[in-house]
Amino acid sequence: MAAGGKRARYITPEGFARIRHEYETLFGTERPKLVETIAWAAGNGDRSENGDYIYGRKKLREIDRRLGYLSKVMKQAKIVDPARAERRDEVRFGATVTLVDEEDRTRVLTIVGDDEAEAGDGRVGWSSPIARAIIGARVGEERSVRLPAGEMFYEIEKIAYPGG
Repeated sequence: MAAGGKRARYITPEGFARIRHEYETLFGTERPKLVETIAWAAGNGDRSENGDYIYGRKKLREIDRRLGYLSKVMKQAKIVDPARAERRDEVRFGATVTLVDEEDRTRVLTIVGDDEAEAGDGRVGWSSPIARAIIGARVGEERSVRLPAGEMFYEIEKIAYPGG
């Protein structure tokens, strides 16, 4: 736990840059355009039946909620640069790992911060079941992962870190 009882939010430099970019785009571009549209719609009379006004207010609340979340993530972020990893012979935060399952299917995952995880792109959060199962493993070791579909076994085929 980080100071003040808050859980540390580990994140890669790339993940932090993506979050900051999204924040800046929403705050500097999207939100001002939407406020302008809402002001225009409000000037068109009856707001109770004004679709542009109603939709704009709803969308503004969504953007403000997202901005609040992104701001919280950035404040609590602990940036960990995997390119500076000292131990490169075992799976740690930021590692890109090639796994082979029981049917010889290969899967490549990169262990990243939970706030930057995108399973479809092969980025899994460090607290996910599969990441927890393989952290600390070395090439050639086998680890089991309890998934909703049942227990799976993976062999660590390759471990890579950025810049190395």
